Amino acid sequence: MIKFESKTTTLTFSAIVIAMYITVMYVTQSFAFGAYQIRLATSLYALAYLFPFLIVPLGLSNFLSNFLGGLGIHDIIGGFIVGIVTSSAVYLIRRFNLPKVLIVPIIILGPGLIVPIWLSIILNIPYWLLALNLCIGQTVPAVLGYLLIKILSKLGSDTKNTVKERESYDE
Repeated sequence: MIKFESKTTTLTFSAIVIAMYITVMYVTQSFAFGAYQIRLATSLYALAYLFPFLIVPLGLSNFLSNFLGGLGIHDIIGGFIVGIVTSSAVYLIRRFNLPKVLIVPIIILGPGLIVPIWLSIILNIPYWLLALNLCIGQTVPAVLGYLLIKILSKLGSDTKNTVKERESYDE
């Protein structure tokens, strides 16, 4: 787990991740909303594996980006909850020293099984059909999230040194 030395750095990093999530959602909104979703931005949930302080910001990212979808308050609040639940589950993989590859089913099943609870009502589509569609759509972001963590984990020792060096300049 990579820890930042200052609250300012943690807050700044959180803001950057929120901005990235919303930007990716904006650019991909044509296929990120509706009955069949490929939400590339949800690959960022995997960052909670290395940065547990991102759990709430990732939920907030989903909350804010769901304003783009136009599916109403249930989707906006539900997205916040799904972001927190999914990124928390990703963090628990690290906490309990489980294999990183478990990030993939977490990012597939978290949004894939929770979002249809309200979206099936909003879109008038049967829950299991919608859940199947969303799980299929979450496969690409789940694999991307896993690869992101695999790459960042390999760079981990260099990243720790770089973060500490940069923070020493802040003081």
